[in-house]
Formats: sequence, C-alpha cells, structure tokens
Amino acid sequence: MSERYDVVVVGGGLLGCLTAWMAARDGARVLLADKDQVNQHASGQNAGSLHFQLEYRMVEAVEYRMVEAGEEAARVAAEAMPLHLDAAAMWARLEDEVGESLGVRQTGGLMVAENADQVGMLEFKAELERSWGLDVRTLDRSELDTVAPYLSRDVVAANLSALEGKADARIAAPAVGRAAVAAGARVCARSRLVGAHRTPAGWDVTLRETDRTGEVRTRTVRTAAVVLAAGVWTTELGRVFGAELPTVPLALTMTVTSKVPSFIPHLVQHAGARLSLKQSLDKTVLIGGGWPARLMRDADGVPQFDRKHQLIPRSIAGNARAAVNAVPALERVPAVRSWVGTTTVAPDQLPLVGAVRDAPGVFVATGGSAFTLGPSFARVLTGLLAGGSPDIDLTPYDPARFTEGSTP
Repeated sequence: MSERYDVVVVGGGLLGCLTAWMAARDGARVLLADKDQVNQHASGQNAGSLHFQLEYRMVEAVEYRMVEAGEEAARVAAEAMPLHLDAAAMWARLEDEVGESLGVRQTGGLMVAENADQVGMLEFKAELERSWGLDVRTLDRSELDTVAPYLSRDVVAANLSALEGKADARIAAPAVGRAAVAAGARVCARSRLVGAHRTPAGWDVTLRETDRTGEVRTRTVRTAAVVLAAGVWTTELGRVFGAELPTVPLALTMTVTSKVPSFIPHLVQHAGARLSLKQSLDKTVLIGGGWPARLMRDADGVPQFDRKHQLIPRSIAGNARAAVNAVPALERVPAVRSWVGTTTVAPDQLPLVGAVRDAPGVFVATGGSAFTLGPSFARVLTGLLAGGSPDIDLTPYDPARFTEGSTP
C-alpha cells in the first residue's frame, strides 16, 4: 500500500478545510476527501453568520428558543460558550493567517425584542452569557435610534454583542482549502469514504472515486487518524467505523435580495421570531433564521442527502415577513433567490466534538453552528491529532454521551 497519511479529513466544507490546513501547517501528511466538491454543501449554502449569542434552534420540526425552554435548558446550551468565545477570537485573525479574504466583518450583532416578555428574556440571556465571558449589553429604544436606526419602531430593545458579524460563505472554505494545499495537504474531490478497517497503527480507509468522465474506481489509503467533518453525513460515516454518532439533520430556508446601498452594519436576530439577517459586502441582504424546508427522504423516511431538498412557500413568505417587520426598508427591496441549506444538530443541541469511542484514532466535530464554530472545532481537533490536551473542556461535547452506559 503506497499511500500513507497522518490524517484523512472527510468533508470539504469550512471545517474540513480548516482542519486540513491546520494539521498540514503543523507538519502532518494530510488527505482531504470530499464526496463532491469543496464547499458544495452546507458551508457554501449557509448565510455566513458569525453569531455567538444564544440563538434559535429547531429539532425534529419542533421549534423552541433555548431560553424560552426554561432556565435550565438555556444553561445547558450555554455550555457551548467556550467554543463560541474561542471562535470569535479566531475569526478576528483568520484572514491574516490564511492570507486571503474570507469576507469577515465583525461589526456587531443585535438580538431584538418587541415586547416586555422578550426584553425580560434578553436580560436573562445577557446575564447568563456574561457569566461565561461573552460581553453582551442590552440597549433600549433611545440607544437603538443611534446604533441601529434602520430597525422597526416596534423594536423596543436589543442585546448587542460586538463580536458578532459575518463571513462570505462562498469564498471562505475555498480560500482555506487553497491554504491547506499550500501547506502540503492533498485534496481529493469526488471521493466518497465507503469502508474502513482497523490496523495496528490506525486505519485503512477505502475511497470510491468518480472521475470527470464518470468512471469509478476504488482505492485504499492507510492513515494514523481520521477526522469526520462531514455535517449531515456524520451519523452515516460513524457507522463505517462502528460508532453511533446521533445527529438530527435540518433543511432550512434562505433568501438573498438585490443589491442596495449599505444600511445594515449588524447581524440582526430576533428574540421571538425565526429571523437572522445581515447585509453582505456585495450589498445584498441575506435572510434566514431557521424557517424549515422539506428534507427529502426515501420510502422508509431515511433522509436522502444526495437529493435536492425542497423549498416550502410558507417558509419563504414567513421569513420575508419577519425580515420586513424588523427592518421595514426591506419591503422595497426585491428578493432575487431562495434556496435550501442543510445543517445538523445533536439531540441535546450541544456539538459533538472529540474522539470517537471504540474507534481509536477517529475524531469528529459537528452540530449546531458549525460554520461559526469551525475555527474552534478545527483548532481543538488539530490539537487532539497531535496528542495534546485541549485547553477547552470537551466533556459536554463528548461524542459518546448518547451511548448506552456512558456517564455525563
């Protein structure tokens, strides 16, 4: 067997590219394999939000907001805050380290409220976030008149986090992928991981490759370690290694408008509605926030991630209505395109990050805000690959926490 690597990274989204780059930069022999093309799936289809405040979540079509689900649920969700703080700091320097633009702008994020109950929720949330070290303050209407005059008069208060912002999802992963290649990593597109066999020193992994003519061939490479950075395919890939990695896939709606003069400097989210919006550097406005799309499934209800998922008209309309309610000027801005993006969460809303139980040398990261947290995930994984001890406590994110008999 001629091909040997220190690590095979599975998944060519932002997380996979970051992990390949960091590991190669540290001197590892790295193969990055993606079943399709770099940035073809979730990383390239999301809205590029860098959000570090507690946010809207939706699991198995049952929606709730973390802090609305009760104080204890909010405290559990906040256990991801060390990853958020680490990622915020990393995004601030990532373009300099990569050597290319990633479209990063951390100009602040607002989570807005329209009534007293929502304001009370924001105040509780801010206190909780500050206890973890996130600098958040609550602005009243008079302050918002100065900070964010574009907001509706129905908005009475907002939480402001100066760390929040955006990156350009279209260019971020490809730029990091190029940095990985420059550092010595090999990137193989159209290479699907289909098998794995344990060896004394690691794994023999089998890749099914499809060339540009459609010809298929199978090859096996030997590696000391494997990183699963494949988003919605995590559960499927875990089974290749005999591991149960439970995830819940979500299909979500996003819309982009035509270009308009810049007037929204912030990432805007809502304390009581499914809404996330920001104005990109190209002056379009990206609108999302958790409105569901239709995830395609087979006759047995199993998600089919290789199929094209479907938009739901009422989600497009509801998302647009929420955006106009928060930012009235958007009523006069034409929508250009709506599309479906996918993401995955763990059943308890916290990420899966770390070593995979019963599969020595296999590591995983996924769940929740994987684009936002990608730099932090990658840094932690790269440290584990090098045999180090993480400087962030990974216990709450242990991939084995759902395994029968595991202890918290």
